[in-house]
Amino acid sequence: MDWSHELVNSSVWILKAYVATVLLFALTAWGLARFTIWGRHFWKITGGYFLSKNGWRPLLAIAFILFLTLCAVRVDVLFSNWYNTMYTALQKLDEKAFWAAMVLFAVLATIHVVRSLFDYYVQQSFTIHWRVWMNEQFLSGWLSNRAYYRSQFLNINTDNPDQRIQQDITAFIESSLALSMGVVNALVSTIAFTAILWGLSGPLAVMGVDVPRAMVFLVFIYVLIATAFAIKIGRPLILLNFLNERFNANYRYALVRMREYAESIAFYAGEKVEGALLRSRFAQVIGNAWAIIYRSLKFLGFNFAITQTAVVFPFIIQAQRFFSKQISLGDLIQTAQAFGRLQDNLSFFRNAYDQFASYRATLDRLIGFTGAIEQAHQLPEPDVVEQGKRVALEALTVNTPTGRALVTNLSLEVLDTEPMLIRGPSGVGKTTLLRAIAGLWPYCEGKIIRPASGVLFLSQKPYIPLGSLRDALYYPQQLPDTTNYEQLAVRESVVSGAPVNLDTMLNADDATRSPADDMNTQRAQEVLRQVQLGHLIARLDEVTDWGRILSLGEQQRLSFGRLLLAQPTAAFLDEATSAMDEGLEDAMYRLVREQLPHTALVSVGHRTTLLAHHPHQLTLKPEGVWLLSAS
Repeated sequence: MDWSHELVNSSVWILKAYVATVLLFALTAWGLARFTIWGRHFWKITGGYFLSKNGWRPLLAIAFILFLTLCAVRVDVLFSNWYNTMYTALQKLDEKAFWAAMVLFAVLATIHVVRSLFDYYVQQSFTIHWRVWMNEQFLSGWLSNRAYYRSQFLNINTDNPDQRIQQDITAFIESSLALSMGVVNALVSTIAFTAILWGLSGPLAVMGVDVPRAMVFLVFIYVLIATAFAIKIGRPLILLNFLNERFNANYRYALVRMREYAESIAFYAGEKVEGALLRSRFAQVIGNAWAIIYRSLKFLGFNFAITQTAVVFPFIIQAQRFFSKQISLGDLIQTAQAFGRLQDNLSFFRNAYDQFASYRATLDRLIGFTGAIEQAHQLPEPDVVEQGKRVALEALTVNTPTGRALVTNLSLEVLDTEPMLIRGPSGVGKTTLLRAIAGLWPYCEGKIIRPASGVLFLSQKPYIPLGSLRDALYYPQQLPDTTNYEQLAVRESVVSGAPVNLDTMLNADDATRSPADDMNTQRAQEVLRQVQLGHLIARLDEVTDWGRILSLGEQQRLSFGRLLLAQPTAAFLDEATSAMDEGLEDAMYRLVREQLPHTALVSVGHRTTLLAHHPHQLTLKPEGVWLLSAS
């Protein structure tokens, strides 16, 4: 083989193969998206990534990945030809040609290592950017229009949306890239190595290779030394992969909590706060992923170098014995190598079947989730009208999903000086009426008049968000010192390729919070005393699972603290004192009327003790009947 012209020949080969591959790849992608169901599903959930204003970047990345894949095939072909050149030199006892082959190997090995590392980085970078885009698309769709809550009204409910956002997106992206590039590599390699094997076809001669026993010891020593270095270099990956599982679990747990407390969050209209928290935890996942990439570059770089050195190492050791004619080899090696590679390529399609089946399942789950979000957005919404601070209902009818009337043609107005109590037997529709007023219940007609902002709903089981007691007290207000979660998480995660301070990363919520303003702190402490939670003042900024620590009665008092801090125009309380004794209940309502005299107040409850704080009553009865009266 004439290696002096190989640079030009390889360039021409790569150019021709690249043009043909790009055209076939684009044509195949178009055909799959046009004529296959799963291709259309693929394009529906991710087509926007390639058609956005920055769509040229992912398209350029794919084109570059294709180029690197073809370069890999060409390098494999050159290695096959190198084997022929090197073994021919050995057979001819041409020492000069042999050492020239060693220099050539060093060049090819360097190209292979650099290409492999570059390919790894480009693919991982492309995967991460694609994942960030898809996560934002699904998360935004899931949060917008309260689809996370309204999806429960669909005929077929979507299971495990948290898994579909956190896990299935990742599996989908990784499998899409692995399968597509695997097919390209297998097809191009099959063509290339078929041509090589065709040219080498002929009578096969079985020739023995005399391997000295000393070589066995050298191999063991070589492997042991390489393994020791690999363990040392790769050890940080153990911790990084552990953190990867931990951060992913934290992210998914936050998504699960959002599903569990969907109604409470929807009542509070806490989408912005929840979105900030979810994005902050996702930023930790991405930051750790970058750290894994940089550490893996070192680990894989060492392994690639060791692997390539292992190819030439035996030949260097045995060179002297060959030139002294103690051993002989045939040029069957290239034939065997080409045959083995061809077999591997042809086996790809058989071996990839299980992977493709798993890929289809993941794709089906994501397209089903997309459909659920779209259907949730299409559900009807109550007619909510904004008229200043007015709180009123005009000819409101509320039905069940089956069409049974809960409230029929209800008209009333709530004044800030005259709180109203909604009463009635269990199951008559009291909470559902509040859902309709909040704009959550799709099965209602009539007009709902309430302020556009400054409306607070307190449920019987309060929602306690992740974070500190201060966060829980101010919820759903977004504190001004909690706005840099993502920037800090990424900055702490990726500095010189690995986490600088794991404690800081694991407690990013604490690290991102600046010292609270003295006035705000004093106000929060005062509110805790007013709602008889003064024993928690010292733990105001402690980050823990407060939903499990506080009793239901304490959580309800904490909700009254939110009410005092928020100072809403209108407040709706759904049995918000059910876990309190009558004395505490009386104290909380008196506190609200003293602190918030201009807040329109509507309560749902069964206790007769509530009548003292509500001069007007709305009594709901079966079959949509209702009655307005004075206490």
